[in-house]
Amino acid sequence: MSGERRLENANPTIFSKAEERIITEDEEDDDVVDAFDSREIFDLIRNICDPEHPLSLEELNVVKESHVEVDDRTNRVKVVFTPTIPHCGMAQLIGLSIRVKLLRALPPRFKVDIIIEPGTHTSESAVNKQLGDKERVAAALENTHLLDVVNQCLSGKQGL
Repeated sequence: MSGERRLENANPTIFSKAEERIITEDEEDDDVVDAFDSREIFDLIRNICDPEHPLSLEELNVVKESHVEVDDRTNRVKVVFTPTIPHCGMAQLIGLSIRVKLLRALPPRFKVDIIIEPGTHTSESAVNKQLGDKERVAAALENTHLLDVVNQCLSGKQGL
């Protein structure tokens, strides 16, 4: 197997996707101010591609609308994600991809917290610390190779 990359979770469980949200005229009207809600945030991240599989984070049940919290009044967004396996080596990359997607899509007034669902990853504390540290995130995004991989996850080029 020299030269081949080995998948950590070669046969993941695939989940059904949620129905597409119906967007109202008021939501499309830029003159109407409406608060962000958990579904809107979920819709931003649901189609991020998994770094290893040709599937979205929603299809792998890594992100769920029920694990998205939004407080528009205090400008906070929290996303709790669940790696597909407890020793997932892609957890930091997945979390970083979620963070970058939200930082690019949301107004800068929002504080975004991305964490692993408690008890679902062997290194959850270390991953959460990395994802919560602005300097570490900024340094990671200065790495052009890593940024290319994140951009591929966000662009729909699946199964890197």
